[in-house]
Amino acid sequence: MEKIKKTIWFRYAGSFLLVLIFLLLSLNIIPSTLFVQLDHQIYDTQLRTTMPGRLESQIVILDVDERSLARVGRWPWPRNQLAQLVNTLFDQYQINSLGFDFVFAEEDKAGGLEVLEHLATGPLKDFPLFQTTFAKLRPTLLHDTIFARALTDRPVVMGYYFKQRNDKGGQSGQLPPPLATLDKLEAQQFPGMQPESFGANLQILQNQAREGGFFDNPLVDQDGVFRRVPLLQVHNGGIYGSLALNLLRTALGTPTLSISPTGDAIWLDDGAFRIPVDRDMAVLVPYMGPQGSFPYISAADVLEGRVAQDKLEGRIVLMGTTAPGLLDLRSTPVQHVYPGVEIHANIIAGIMDGRIKSRPAEMFLIELSALLVLGILLTLLLPRLSPMLGTLLTASSLAAVVVATLLTWQKGMVMHVGLLLSLTILLYIYHMAYGFFVESRSKRQISKTFGQYIPSELVDEMTASGSDVSIGGESRTMTVLFSDVRSFTTISEGLKPDELTSLMNSFLTPMTRVIHENRGTIDKYMGDAIMAFWGAPLHDPEHTRHAVRSAFQMIEAMQALSVAFKAKGWPELKIGVGINTGTMNVGNMGSEFRMAYTVLGDAVNLGSRLEGLTKQYGVDIILGQGSKAEVVDLVCRELDLVRVKGKAEPIAIYEPVGFTSEVDEARLSELEQYHQALSLYRQQQWQEAEALLTALQTAEPSRMIYQIYLDRIAHFKVEPPDELWDGVFTHTSK
Repeated sequence: MEKIKKTIWFRYAGSFLLVLIFLLLSLNIIPSTLFVQLDHQIYDTQLRTTMPGRLESQIVILDVDERSLARVGRWPWPRNQLAQLVNTLFDQYQINSLGFDFVFAEEDKAGGLEVLEHLATGPLKDFPLFQTTFAKLRPTLLHDTIFARALTDRPVVMGYYFKQRNDKGGQSGQLPPPLATLDKLEAQQFPGMQPESFGANLQILQNQAREGGFFDNPLVDQDGVFRRVPLLQVHNGGIYGSLALNLLRTALGTPTLSISPTGDAIWLDDGAFRIPVDRDMAVLVPYMGPQGSFPYISAADVLEGRVAQDKLEGRIVLMGTTAPGLLDLRSTPVQHVYPGVEIHANIIAGIMDGRIKSRPAEMFLIELSALLVLGILLTLLLPRLSPMLGTLLTASSLAAVVVATLLTWQKGMVMHVGLLLSLTILLYIYHMAYGFFVESRSKRQISKTFGQYIPSELVDEMTASGSDVSIGGESRTMTVLFSDVRSFTTISEGLKPDELTSLMNSFLTPMTRVIHENRGTIDKYMGDAIMAFWGAPLHDPEHTRHAVRSAFQMIEAMQALSVAFKAKGWPELKIGVGINTGTMNVGNMGSEFRMAYTVLGDAVNLGSRLEGLTKQYGVDIILGQGSKAEVVDLVCRELDLVRVKGKAEPIAIYEPVGFTSEVDEARLSELEQYHQALSLYRQQQWQEAEALLTALQTAEPSRMIYQIYLDRIAHFKVEPPDELWDGVFTHTSK
């Protein structure tokens, strides 16, 4: 009894330690980057599964896309052309308002005005005709002035950006007037971001526009994803609004803007629009859906008047780009490559629809309380419950957390439950594992289950790695090897039973050693045949290479055995090896009387068929096409395209010659000639193929494959194949 009490208290101590660690993580006393990422993933999943997924036609994106660049020219476009675009949007299409997701920081010198002014004051100053013509032409070359004139008295918001650090470039351009001005103390206490410099538009452009708005986002999460975007920032005592916020205000007739007394919301039009914000004056972007949730209209189509009137009339228009070369593509929770201009559109739509999610300050206290209560509850109950009841309690706790998360989400609030879920699961694992000596039992199980199949070195490696070594059935891509002694029946009939037993032991031992040394698993011995596989129970990324090397070494071992067998008066043994790679089912299979860790599947059956074909092609080893594809530095001879018994689809079969570093130039030259002959054969160019094969056979008369194709060519010369002949040879036996 005393020992039981001591064990329970030890479990309590470990459990309370876990709870304490998670409380410290929650309070950020211990860094919790991993759990922050988990919260992000949970948030992203909730966002994706609850997006409206509809097209929001009230906001239109005027896209400087690749088609526009091809038709109008590379960006930036001349400002007189942008003026034409603005005039067309307001005069012809009667849009509501326009926001530029661009910054025009430099003068437009595309018209050549600077050169002409130099000529007018220099070499051509005494030419009256030039001076008269230039004086008439000059107003048409003032592109910035023309663009500024198009912006005058129109609801246009110019985009600019803040820089959080004052870099070497300093600041440029003209900021718009601030929304409000703070004294020094108020500015210091303001909760939003406070950048040090900016990059803004030319003064002539910003002064003529109705408003300006920043489009930078200093609050991108550590994984590079745009989840939060600030609506307000403070610079030199002035409060400035984002492009999305000020474009919406402009579209609504510039309503009053105020900040709630608690600082958790921005109000527009005396509270008609309430925008929940966090401590950085930022909002969670309320994504409508993946890219394309808003109508996209090519800027070139507007310039050319190709757009229907109802597509733009009365709409809020955001001009931006999706062209990859203009670098305005972002990573978001809904899509890894997402146009930055559509992020602004989502914010505007979310404010108008009231879909901005909030995270109130009291939510942290709720999460902290839930962490403490649930941690103590599980700590006290799990040690005293049976595994089944403990599982039910944990599942119920997880379900309660999920339900609470969904309910708060439906009410427009975001709850961070990564720590809560993780603590619940870890407490369950800790208490279920404790007392069962998981590690030692696992070692014994591995040794008991796999010791009869694989070498002891792999058993030790499996135990040390802690890898998943479940014996339950699963599907994996693996490689299987079959080897068989040729004419074994005849050989066995000439030996006494004790001699046969001794011979088999002498043969199987070195073959097994080769397989084990190359990380293979023995599936079974079938008389004189061996079946082995690679890729289980341990995953092996080079399973095919190991199988092929085993095959080479088995052939070499047989040559060494021949000398020893001859000394004992035993017959010489020759083996054929078939290797195939593919998807197989592996696991402990059998009956209640006997189980075996084995592989099953079509890929396994094909490996057996390939071994049977070695005799017909006079080779030691045959690979399936799946195996050849896995080992890129393996030099192979393509033997044939065949249909084996039981398979309808043809496959290519290969004889491995050696690895690239091991094959000499003479062999490579012979293989090149052979493959050329094979290609001619499949093109039904019998004479040319026959000539090459005859030459090859003369040089190497013992190679059976040459005679096989010479016999086929002789047959086809007499009885040509039909029009549907695909070069495939069908084998009717196993």
